[in-house]
Amino acid sequence: MSRDTSRDALPPTPGSAEALAHAADLRAGFDYRTAFEFAPIGLVLSRHRLMIDCNRAVLAMFGAEREQLIGQSFRVLYPTQGEYERTGERIVASLDIDGRYADERVMRRVDGELFWCHVWGHALDATDPHAAGIWSFEDLSSRRSLKLDFTAREREIAALLIEGLTSKMVGKKLGISPRTVDVYRARLMRKVGASTTAELVHKLLAG
Repeated sequence: MSRDTSRDALPPTPGSAEALAHAADLRAGFDYRTAFEFAPIGLVLSRHRLMIDCNRAVLAMFGAEREQLIGQSFRVLYPTQGEYERTGERIVASLDIDGRYADERVMRRVDGELFWCHVWGHALDATDPHAAGIWSFEDLSSRRSLKLDFTAREREIAALLIEGLTSKMVGKKLGISPRTVDVYRARLMRKVGASTTAELVHKLLAG
């Protein structure tokens, strides 16, 4: 009886011409649209802050149908117009040299529910951050719930405090004074019942 030895063959040496050719052969039959649609994280392609494509994970995350998002502004995913505008300004100001940006923020599902979300983005042209980009979204609500009624500004400051930023750094990002940040921090501490900033961050992370 003959034995199939194909599975016993050693793989090509990594980085070799043979390995690259083998990968190219495998890639030839790969459907990248399927990879985009079934990626385990939410993906959106954008131009000038309009969503031109998104995958199934995004639709599930935001509880939307494709026609509710495609061709629409990212504004529909933000709790308020002000948060949408200020986040856009922060992206322009904070983009790194490679055109990458990341933060954690409160976003809005189509039914109005607010939730914590981790967002990564890559602007294809770092000199024009909103011209074209690729964005990924991770729903954090399974480990960080949003139980209290925060104002738009409180949500923004809470997100930056979670990142470990000081009052001065938060103020610089939001275009407000450190003293104003301290006032909002005190409000947040009262709302969650925290006596220190560390306790505030712990309670925000715990939901």
